[in-house]
Amino acid sequence: MFEQARDYPDSYYAASSREAQQRRPALEGEREVDVAIVGAGFTGLYTALNLAEAGHSVAIVESSRVGWGASGRNGGQIILGFSCDMPPFEAALGLDGAREVWRLVREAAAEIRRRIAEQAIDCDLAGGHLWTSVLPRRVQLLTDWQEEAARKWGYDALRFIGRDELRGHIESDRYQAALLDPEGGHLHPLKYVLGLAHAAESLGVRIYEDSKAVRYVERPDGVTVETAQGRLHAHKLVLACNAYVDRLAPALQARVLPVGTYIIATEPLSAERARALLPSNRAVTDNQFILDYFRLSADRRLLFGGKCTYTGRTPRNLAEGMRRDMLKVFPQLADLRIAHCWGGHIDITLPRTPDFGRAGPVYWAQGFSGHGIVPTCVAGRVLAEAIRGDETHLALFTALRNPPFPGGETVGALLQVLGMSWYRLRDYF
Repeated sequence: MFEQARDYPDSYYAASSREAQQRRPALEGEREVDVAIVGAGFTGLYTALNLAEAGHSVAIVESSRVGWGASGRNGGQIILGFSCDMPPFEAALGLDGAREVWRLVREAAAEIRRRIAEQAIDCDLAGGHLWTSVLPRRVQLLTDWQEEAARKWGYDALRFIGRDELRGHIESDRYQAALLDPEGGHLHPLKYVLGLAHAAESLGVRIYEDSKAVRYVERPDGVTVETAQGRLHAHKLVLACNAYVDRLAPALQARVLPVGTYIIATEPLSAERARALLPSNRAVTDNQFILDYFRLSADRRLLFGGKCTYTGRTPRNLAEGMRRDMLKVFPQLADLRIAHCWGGHIDITLPRTPDFGRAGPVYWAQGFSGHGIVPTCVAGRVLAEAIRGDETHLALFTALRNPPFPGGETVGALLQVLGMSWYRLRDYF
């Protein structure tokens, strides 16, 4: 499906991370460990950390570089919850089961901050997330979620911000209102994922870059993962490939569709101008169906993301198209140069629910559907617990149903284009 490059894409994150220049060796020869993991992104690294902390030997094979995919080039927004929100969990698990999922989400958000502090990961962490409404009729979505979060999930930290007060957070006329979540935030995702890799290696986890898993074979006592130059023998295997699972596991590939999403970074703003633009330095998303998201970097660039493509092709004139979207929010930035423009693929499921599971000695987590920093941390805990023998939390996720896309990837992409076109119309009318 995808040919993966050997180096990081030309993003602001790669340009601003010294650690990105340091390459790890490829797997060569035979190695034996308790657990093998395919994919050195957030999911794989969180799983490895949890297992290594419990005393298991772990090795990760990565076809490109640590955090090469979505983990190292996403919007950097720490947002509590899953892309599908809570209704599918409540429908599948009942209120008590869904409450346990929400508890895992909050614990994951706290774990991210704990790991950053304990490992002294320099990743530009900043606090607070704003969920905004562009359309007056969707302000009620904010107040409904605030009420539901407190009543159903015991989460009363959300604060409603009306249009007048919102100017103290976003210097834009576009937004009607917002919810401020103090447990959300933002960070530099590539610096963070590289920090997680160093933390895992300090516990004995071996990470092999440039080591594409070409196949795996189940044995009576475990699994063997084969790469071009080596073989990794393990009792258990974790597939943490997300949008890049490809032919390694066709049944899993059929349940996710790779979707392109994109970000631009401006040249740096002056300190005064940056403070005026986003005075409280929060991460921001809106509640449009085709949403925008943005935040300030530590060196005062505006990082602005949005757009989706289902064709596998990068849109024409991408940087200019993204710039036009940015100027709808911040017309006062018309004089700024776009310094970086990049994109990547996220893995969406048909119902947008996460796809976690197990088949014999093989475990997986995928289908984060564009909402990954906190949910991947949940996945790392859930998979590690299951490998250690406690499948209580894994059962919460296997109760969800993620069917394959009808007609495979090509037809699935066409259906998604049609569906998203309908939703885009609803963003205007």
